[in-house]
Amino acid sequence: MRSLVQFLPKFSFLCVSLCAAALAQEPAAKPPDSAPPSEKTAAAKSEEKPALPFQIQLLETHIRFEVNGDSRKEVHTIVKINDLAGARQFSRLGFDFNRAFQQVEIPLVKIRHANGGTSEILPSAIADAPNPAVEEFPAYHDARVKSVRILGLQDGDTLEYRVITTTTKPPLAPDFWLEHAFDRSGQALEEDYSLTLPQRLVRNDLESAANSSVPNPPLLAKPRLRIYVSSEAPTEQTRTVGDDLDQSLIVFSWRVTSGSLRKDVSEPIAGEPGKPDVVITTFKSWAELSSRLSRFLVPEGDLPTSVQKKLDLVLANSGRSNVLPSIYDFVSRRIRTVDLPLGATGFQTRSPAETFAAGFGTPEDKIALLSALLRSRGISSEPLLVPASAHAREQLPRPSVFRDVLMRAENGSNRYTLDPNLEVAPLGMVKLAVRGTPVLAVKEIATGTEEDLWTIVPRDLPFAARQDVNVTASVGGTGDLSAAVKYRLRGDNELLLRVAFHQTPKERWKEVAGLLALSDGFRGVIANVTASDPLATKEPFTVEYEITQPKFVDWSKKPVRIPVLLPQIALPDAPGKTAGKIELGTPLDVETSLKLQLPAGTTVQTPAATSVARDYATFASNYDGHLNTLTASRHIHFVMREISAERAGDYNAFLRAVQNDQAQALVLLPAEPGAK
Repeated sequence: MRSLVQFLPKFSFLCVSLCAAALAQEPAAKPPDSAPPSEKTAAAKSEEKPALPFQIQLLETHIRFEVNGDSRKEVHTIVKINDLAGARQFSRLGFDFNRAFQQVEIPLVKIRHANGGTSEILPSAIADAPNPAVEEFPAYHDARVKSVRILGLQDGDTLEYRVITTTTKPPLAPDFWLEHAFDRSGQALEEDYSLTLPQRLVRNDLESAANSSVPNPPLLAKPRLRIYVSSEAPTEQTRTVGDDLDQSLIVFSWRVTSGSLRKDVSEPIAGEPGKPDVVITTFKSWAELSSRLSRFLVPEGDLPTSVQKKLDLVLANSGRSNVLPSIYDFVSRRIRTVDLPLGATGFQTRSPAETFAAGFGTPEDKIALLSALLRSRGISSEPLLVPASAHAREQLPRPSVFRDVLMRAENGSNRYTLDPNLEVAPLGMVKLAVRGTPVLAVKEIATGTEEDLWTIVPRDLPFAARQDVNVTASVGGTGDLSAAVKYRLRGDNELLLRVAFHQTPKERWKEVAGLLALSDGFRGVIANVTASDPLATKEPFTVEYEITQPKFVDWSKKPVRIPVLLPQIALPDAPGKTAGKIELGTPLDVETSLKLQLPAGTTVQTPAATSVARDYATFASNYDGHLNTLTASRHIHFVMREISAERAGDYNAFLRAVQNDQAQALVLLPAEPGAK
C-alpha cells in the first residue's frame, strides 16, 4: 500500500498541475516538448542511433533588454520533419503570453515540402485565445495562447517559423531576469543565442562613480546586472555597440552545435542537466527579491468593511473555535484555484477584496488573500516560495527558480505550513516533495542574513499517518472472484487521492480506482466506486470499490494456489554500498485485512504467520482458515524516517522477511464430488 505514492503520478491527467513557470517575462513556446527517439526498424544496425521524429536544424534566439525592464525576443526555428509522429507534434504551435504587458507576433510560418513545393501559412490559421486554464474566469483572460495550425506536414518536410515577443512595463520592472539551457538531447543541430544588454548595467564603473563630484551618480541608480555563464557553454563573442556609456549596448553571443556539450555535466549550479547555462538578473540578493515580491504577495492596508463583515459571518458559521483553521478552510475550499503557473501574471495580484468577492484566484492571489485575512485577525504569516531545484539557493536570485507558493502562519505557540492552492490539503499538510526542502520566505522588509530567509519546511505531518485497507471477497464454484475493497487513509497517500478524486469528474472515478487497484496487485473489472468528500479534510479520506475477475480460480487444478488477496506493501530497496543512510519515508502505520469466502466444502491451507520487530519498523501477519472461510491480516509500522547505512545487513533481513511473507500463497483443496 505504501507504493501508492509511486502509482499516482502515472496518470497526470488526474492531478493538479504543480510546476512553476520558468520564463519570467518571456512566453513559453508549446509544443513541441522533448520527444523520445523512435524505435529502430528490424533491419537497423544495433550501433545506429534511433531516428528522432524531428530534427531542429537551426534555432536562433535574439533577446534585447532595456534599462527600464522592457525586452524584445525573436526566435527563428528551422525544423526537419522525419516521420508522422514529428508532423503531429508540429501540427500546432502555441506560445503563452500575458497581453497585459506582452505582445506576440508570428510573422513567418513556411513549409518546404519534400517534393520541392513551398507553402506559407495564412494569417487566418493564427488564433489568439485565453489560456485553457482561465476559460471559465474572464478576469484572467489576459493570460493567453497565440497558436498557429500547421496542416499538411509530411515526412521529409521542413518547417520554418519566426516568433517575436515584446514585453513592455512588466509588473516587476525595472528589474528583469533571464535563464537559458542549451539543448543536450541532440534534437537541435545548431543553436545561435544572443543577448543584447545596456552596457551601463554590465559595466558599472564604480571607481569613476566614487570620484564623481555628483552625489548619487546615475550609474549607481540601478543595481549592477549579474551574469552567470556555465563553463560548459563559453561565450562565443562579445561586442560593444556605441561609445556613449548611457546609450551603448553590449552583445553576448553563443553558438552551440549538437554534441558540443556533455550530457553528464557535474557543475553544481548552472551546468547540471535541467539547469540553465546562462543566467542574468538585476536582483542583487535573495533578500532584495523577497522584499520586491512582498509588494504583491503581502498586500498592505486594511480590508474593506464589507469584507470584514462577510469574514465575521464565515467565522461564525465555520463551527471551529480557532480562527486560523477557519480562515484557512475558507480560502482553501471556497476560493477556487485558477490553475496558472506561478508567475504567469508577472506576479501581479488582484486585491484581496476582489479575490474574496469573486470566489476564485491564482495561487498568488489566494496567498495574498490568506495573508490579508490572517492579518485582519492579528495572526502573523508570511508566504513561502518553493524552488524547483534543491540547488536554487546557490544560483543567482530570480523569480523563475520558483514553482509553487505556500504560507507559513503562527498562532500563539503553534506554527503551520499551509497550502491553500491544492484546495484539499488538510490544515498544516503540504506535499511530500516539499517537506524537508528549502523555501524562501517573502517579507515586506527583508533584513538580516539570507539564512533567515531560506528556511526548511518541516518534514513531520500534523497528524499520525495511517492506512487501513479491508478486503471482503468471495470465490464461487465457477472460479469467479468478487471483492469489495475499502481504503481509509491519513497521510501522504491520502493527499494524493484527495487531489486525484477532486480533480476528476465522478464519471471517471472508475479510472482512478482502476489504477489504485493495479498498484495494489488487483486485476479485474471495477464497479461502484465511492469516495468521501475530498474537501472534508478534518476526517480521513475513504475510497471504496468493487472488483470482479472471471476465472480467477481454476478448480480443475489440484491443489489450487492463489495469492493472498491483500495489497502489496512496498518497502524501500536495500541501499548501495555508498549510501549514507537508508530512507524509510514518513513514519506510517499500515494495516490490511481480508475475509475470503470459498465454496462449501473447500479446505484452506494457510501459510505460516510472520512476526519481525526492529526499532525502526515492525511487521506481523496472521492467517486463519475455518471451514471454507479464510481471514488474513498484515500489519507494518514504520517508526523511524531513516536509519544509518551501517545497519544495511539488519534492514536486508527485515526486508526479506516481509517479502517472503507476501510471496506466500493460499492452498485451496476443493470439495470432492458427492461429498456432503
